[in-house]
Amino acid sequence: MSNCPVAVTESTPRRRTRIQVFWIAPPAGTGCVILKASIVQKRIIYFQDEGSLTKKLCEQDSMFDGVTDKPILDCCACGTAKYRLTFYGNWSEKTHPKDYPRRANHWSAIIGGSHSKNYVLWEYGGYASEGVKQVAELGSPVKMEEEIRQQSDEVLTVIKAKAQWPAWQPLNVRAAPSAEFSVDRTRHLMSFLTMMGPSPDWNVGLSAEDLCTKECGWVQKVVQDLIPWDAGTDSGVTYESPNKPTIPQEKIRPLTSLDHPQSPFYDPEGGSITQVARVVIERIARKGEQCNIVPDNVDDIVADLAPEEKDEDDTPETCIYSNWSPWSACSSSTCDKGKRMRQRMLKAQLDLSVPCPDTQDFQPCMGPGCSDEDGSTCTMSEWITWSPCSISCGMGMRSRERYVKQFPEDGSVCTLPTEETEKCTVNEECSPSSCLVTEWGEWDECSATCGMGMKKRHRMVKMSPADGSMCKAETSQAEKCMMPECHTIPCLLSAWSEWSDCSVTCGKGMRTRQRMLKSLAELGDCNEELEQVEKCMLPECPVDCELTEWSQWSACNKSCGKGHMIRTRMIEMEPQFGGAPCPETVQRKKCRIRKCLKNPSIQKLRWREARESRRSDQLREESDGEQFPGCRMRPWTAWSECTKLCGGGIQERYMTVKKRFKSSQFSSCKDKKEIRACNVHPC
Repeated sequence: MSNCPVAVTESTPRRRTRIQVFWIAPPAGTGCVILKASIVQKRIIYFQDEGSLTKKLCEQDSMFDGVTDKPILDCCACGTAKYRLTFYGNWSEKTHPKDYPRRANHWSAIIGGSHSKNYVLWEYGGYASEGVKQVAELGSPVKMEEEIRQQSDEVLTVIKAKAQWPAWQPLNVRAAPSAEFSVDRTRHLMSFLTMMGPSPDWNVGLSAEDLCTKECGWVQKVVQDLIPWDAGTDSGVTYESPNKPTIPQEKIRPLTSLDHPQSPFYDPEGGSITQVARVVIERIARKGEQCNIVPDNVDDIVADLAPEEKDEDDTPETCIYSNWSPWSACSSSTCDKGKRMRQRMLKAQLDLSVPCPDTQDFQPCMGPGCSDEDGSTCTMSEWITWSPCSISCGMGMRSRERYVKQFPEDGSVCTLPTEETEKCTVNEECSPSSCLVTEWGEWDECSATCGMGMKKRHRMVKMSPADGSMCKAETSQAEKCMMPECHTIPCLLSAWSEWSDCSVTCGKGMRTRQRMLKSLAELGDCNEELEQVEKCMLPECPVDCELTEWSQWSACNKSCGKGHMIRTRMIEMEPQFGGAPCPETVQRKKCRIRKCLKNPSIQKLRWREARESRRSDQLREESDGEQFPGCRMRPWTAWSECTKLCGGGIQERYMTVKKRFKSSQFSSCKDKKEIRACNVHPC
């Protein structure tokens, strides 16, 4: 077009299914290019800001077309370095107002690790593993941690930090989640992720962040703003979209402002998404001989001299503990060194043969004001609701409380108040003819979702007037409430119901919630969803003990008189997560062959006859089976020692051929072998 040099037009009477345009990209570093199209057909204009008629291309987008191709150089640094990762969530209703989920907004537990370039936790253009999928959709780090620990040769430290509820809080109320980890020459990369909740499968994190410098040193500090990315496993477009698995699974990619008009990050102009979090990675110590330059500052020298700390929790997986209690106050009130303590409870010990570590933990500390760091911040809980008014008639007082969730790191005493009081008035008139009533309850929701409505609040009569007259005090109040203009809302919907119970009593399930259409059909079409489904996860399902079938009954242990026979079975699966315990694995029952004779000479004669009878029976069995008549065998050897001390082993004994006949018809005489179970009791 002559009046718009950057525009191209094409008109044709023929059917056109594609248009090809050549264009020259701006110089590197210019930013993004937005391509827009308008289609005019029969005087109807299809505008460029609708759906796929707008395309935004940015320089960094090329790296997301395939697997991230970020060359990682070999590290030449010496020794090890220790870092602290601190996660600052900035996802709030103020920064991201569109459809912000006011309830249950949170960041899931942080999971990651320091690793070599041979192992990839997650990357743009790659596919999410099962562990990444469980973090992305459920916020559960269990499978991801299992996958990381399976790569023990490629991983130096597993990085873990607690979840954050709600997603944003001032730092003077609660400290930001943090974790410490180490790196060395071969494992100098760091990756982590955490889920935005609620969301379909949206996360933030870093992938393969290299902490080794080209100068053979360790990076001092990394500060990175984070935008959300899509794991490619769920196709929802809003925070609370129902579960909709992506089949086939798609590649991991960053979210953009043009993904979908219903997306909370949608921007028709194609601008960048406002960052939702910031991560700060700061070096806190270097250990071992360093091979580049002198330390950066005095603090680094002090950190080098600090004793080695455990980089990760070495508690055996068979020991189930409660969470650690907050640290106690320091035992020293001066600048002399003291101790502080925290405790936890041992809830279960799945394997009694593996010892569980102590339930108390001690840490050196000093009195208030003695620490160089600012460790004097108290972490307080939310205020607990107000108590009832102290009197039932007239003016009184009410109070509310909160408690210290975390004492200051420097051992000082918390100075923030833990209790608040204020005046309250109930039953202003206290004459014999007046009622005693409770305080007013909270206002109900407005009766209208748009325009003018009404809201109510209620209270109850505690005691009727002493003189027997009628109670004149009002027990309900109503007032007008104004909602947004109705013409701005295409349909009127009730509030969402509470989430239903999980569809299962253990493991993974689903839960639902509903809302109703309140407006009349003629007010306009309503395409809003009336039911939502989301995943829920409950504790692992119990696994019952599993056993093999019973063995055959053994021979009677006596040749005459009363004896017993036994049979056994083995444990195939030990009970887990509170499953049914294992029943007996050995059973015995009585057996009686014949009466034993009192005359010893006659008894010996009978034994000899029985022995000869058994020998003839044995020869007869051999002639009926694999072997032929006349094949003579040596007696059975003694039973070998059991192969296991417990849990089910085996014993063996042998019978070898004593004499083989030269005739070819007896050439198939074979040695015999018997096996039986032993030590079947559980370990």
